[in-house]
Amino acid sequence: MNETVLRMTGIDKNFPGVKALSNVAFELKKGEIHALMGENGAGKSTLIKVLTGLYEKDSGNIYLNEALTPVSFDSPKAAQTSGIQTVYQEINLLPNLTVAENLFLDKEPRKWGMIDWKKMNEMAFELLKKLDIKIDVQKQLSDCSIGIQQMIAIARAVDRDCQVLILDEPTSSLDEDEVRKLFRLMTSLKERGVGIVFVTHFLEQVYEISDRITVLRNGELVGAYDTCSLPRADLVAKMMGKTIDDLEKIKEKGQAVQDEISSQTLLEAKNLYSTGSIKPFDLTLHPREVIGITGLLGSGRSELVRTIFGADSQDGGQLLIKDQAVTFKTPMNAMKHGIAYLPEDRKKDGIFEDLSVRENIIIALQTKRGMFKQISRKETEEFADRYIELLQIKTASRETPIKQLSGGNQQKAIIGRWLLTEPELLILDEPTRGIDVGTKTEIQKLIIDLAAKGMAIIFISSEIEEMIRTCSRMVVMRDGAKVGELSGGQLDQETIIWTIAGGEK
Repeated sequence: MNETVLRMTGIDKNFPGVKALSNVAFELKKGEIHALMGENGAGKSTLIKVLTGLYEKDSGNIYLNEALTPVSFDSPKAAQTSGIQTVYQEINLLPNLTVAENLFLDKEPRKWGMIDWKKMNEMAFELLKKLDIKIDVQKQLSDCSIGIQQMIAIARAVDRDCQVLILDEPTSSLDEDEVRKLFRLMTSLKERGVGIVFVTHFLEQVYEISDRITVLRNGELVGAYDTCSLPRADLVAKMMGKTIDDLEKIKEKGQAVQDEISSQTLLEAKNLYSTGSIKPFDLTLHPREVIGITGLLGSGRSELVRTIFGADSQDGGQLLIKDQAVTFKTPMNAMKHGIAYLPEDRKKDGIFEDLSVRENIIIALQTKRGMFKQISRKETEEFADRYIELLQIKTASRETPIKQLSGGNQQKAIIGRWLLTEPELLILDEPTRGIDVGTKTEIQKLIIDLAAKGMAIIFISSEIEEMIRTCSRMVVMRDGAKVGELSGGQLDQETIIWTIAGGEK
């Protein structure tokens, strides 16, 4: 199908001190999956919000179905009425209602003025059957996996006369099987003529499922390309605005740092365990060392570092810091021993979204010092400015609410928060998840630089390649247990995958 379902031309959007979009164009055809790519802060979210009526554009036009007259939406509801539906990364359904109730919320079938529950359940069953989604429609949504909730949100959108479906990072919280199911659903919708805008940071998925790619950078259009004719290295270069050999340089620098790892032991765990999550575990960590912890979701990676940091209970075993036995009942105990922890869930456990960038950066240091040793306003401003500059955090000012920053810049601010406490051990749990390629590269370089300055780092990532580039050793976990420890020539993707799977190379 070559008919255009959506065309945006000359789109401009300005915020105080920031030009978010400048003369951006975008075209979507019926029955295509179109990836919208760019680094965090490139303008992807702003463009979507302009399209869906959340933001008012400053100039430019939006056309639907090759109409000659432009359309304008003053609210998301107006966009939805015109056939534009959006499913966001944070699923906006009601977990306390059933699947059927969520599907037909605000448009329930009625009989004599009352909701016809039998008919609604039948309609829900038929709708999901058409989309090959197998689920009990009377099941409470909160009892469904994130992947199923994502598909219910899509089904709800499609049922509402959807012509344009926008999927904003739909796979970021899904496991591999759920991603497969989602892709089958996307392909089915594509065959029915729905135009799909696919926003993601996963390059592999873009090349697997998309027909075309539009790249934005710094609020401007770089270009639109057929996926099959755009090599991956070229896509990365277009997103970053330069040809990259940074990754190889990271690996070389990381190797040089590994060659100078201190012989002193900073942290040692002996038979450390947490009932129900971590089986007896041994680990030794030295200054200037980057240790990776890998394994499938649910392997116990996060639970292990949470136990080390005192966020989860240590029910047995021994933890030593510089050969001194310690017991961390709370994260505050760990902080006072020079340990910092960047959690896996940035939005839930990381940022204080209504506070400013400055307040988010200084909050850990203030907590560590205690309420009776208040940091002066001048000091907080100096601290914030130092890390905004050091980490190249893109923000209009230090007083900007952190929720207005892109995901990558929020992540940098949280890293700045912990660096300000001057830790000896920095624990990073998925620091590059859901952020763009450029920022990922910056964070990998930062990890190596911090190790070179003497810091010890525990690094958890779902991306094996970035761990191979940055880590001197990798601990492999499965079902809450340590099942392998790899270093040197063993640090290759095949060996790591085989160890995770429990096989032998």
